[in-house]
Amino acid sequence: MNLLKFLPLLLFNFFVYSQQNIKKPNVLLFYMDDLRPELNSYGSTHINSPNIDKLAEKGVQFNEAYANIAVCGASRASMLTGIYPGKDYFIDYKTRVDKEKNDIVSLPRHLKNNGYTTISNGKIYHFLNDKLQDWDEVWRPHAFNNPEGIEPINWWQSLWKDYQTKENKDLENLTGKGPAFEIANVKDSVLIDGLLTNKVIRDIKRLKNQPSPFFLTAGFISNHLPFIAPERFWDMYDYDSIKLPKNDRPAANSPVISISNNGELINGYLGIPKKGDLSEDLSKKLKHGYYATVSYVDHLVGKIINTLEEEKLSKNTIIIFVSDHGFNLKEHSQWGKYTSHRISGRVPLIIYDPRNKSTINSNSLVELVDIYPTVLDLLDLENPNHVLDGKSLVSILKNPAYENKSHVFMKNAKGYTIKTADYCYTEYLKLKDNRQFIANMLFDHKNDINETINLSKDVRYKNVVDSLSNLLHSRYRYNIHGL
Repeated sequence: MNLLKFLPLLLFNFFVYSQQNIKKPNVLLFYMDDLRPELNSYGSTHINSPNIDKLAEKGVQFNEAYANIAVCGASRASMLTGIYPGKDYFIDYKTRVDKEKNDIVSLPRHLKNNGYTTISNGKIYHFLNDKLQDWDEVWRPHAFNNPEGIEPINWWQSLWKDYQTKENKDLENLTGKGPAFEIANVKDSVLIDGLLTNKVIRDIKRLKNQPSPFFLTAGFISNHLPFIAPERFWDMYDYDSIKLPKNDRPAANSPVISISNNGELINGYLGIPKKGDLSEDLSKKLKHGYYATVSYVDHLVGKIINTLEEEKLSKNTIIIFVSDHGFNLKEHSQWGKYTSHRISGRVPLIIYDPRNKSTINSNSLVELVDIYPTVLDLLDLENPNHVLDGKSLVSILKNPAYENKSHVFMKNAKGYTIKTADYCYTEYLKLKDNRQFIANMLFDHKNDINETINLSKDVRYKNVVDSLSNLLHSRYRYNIHGL
């Protein structure tokens, strides 16, 4: 029998079998909470963030990435489903995908359907028990180790203010509130994010030898109020050197509806004045605390990446580092998020693909709904059975100078925003009464990146306003009106 004539067929079958059994890349998602791109790699040299900087040097850093809504629950739902916020869904922090868009196949569910082990660690969806079926495993610090009779989701919500001193714990128990910051005299591993980091490290060591690839997440909370970090991270910053923003007043000609009442800070924490500006001392202490949490999380990110390298998984693991939205630290007199200003929407985004040789920063406009199609493109997977509103960023990863889109879309409360390379335009519309016009804002980002002057009534910009308003109401009519 002449076996040579069967050799081509045997080689072909071997090739097909090999291709089918090549392990797809793993995906590690660092999901940050309230982290704005005030990092060393983004040009903020006063910030100590060496591990994030190192990741940015290896991957592609996106300098103009935006959340589609600047509030955690809704932003996370939007990113993980790949669809924009709408008229009646993905509205605020209380968003639940399983109640509002349960028919949508989320990113983790789609990966699970395609053979990935999916693990939710920490804060990924806002609610611990939202879309549980998306994951092979769901874990949050303390949630499953609590007094008998308390549901994990309720126990988690009572513990996210991770105070360490007896005084602050007693205040929280007595009043439901504590201070907006705390210098924690504890080891790194004691705080919630330290516990999270140790869990992710255990997962990496456990998953490295399994046959299926993994989608592993690390959902940190430390950049969220209250600003709590071990003392040594506070010591990285000199209080006297901390500078407050120059654009610390509402923009000139701003409509009243655009000015936040700082509700998250005022209503949630002790020692915050109910009216008027915060004092310079209190403002600097808050910024000091925020900076400390940034460096604390940076340290934990480094520990996880080091483990990935030690376990020899770094050459087959895509790393995505992203935040759910930005955060105001007295810009425009505001503290927190959920405003239509650039500082609320702009986020850090770094994507490292070990197969990609490009390490140049990108200034292309991108948005968080782009993450879902990007992951599928990188993994060579088909789209789910619903339309994804985002656009894959793989073309930018290969060529960071590539311009992926002309604008991004954002929604915050009654404000609907179009951000282009040159301008940022927002319309405030009534939630009822057929979305009637209330007010608008236009900022010229070529000349006023800090958004100090609202130009929407300036006749010289009428054509810009008209053009962006028409784009908003045509391209995003469904997201505004539901029609």
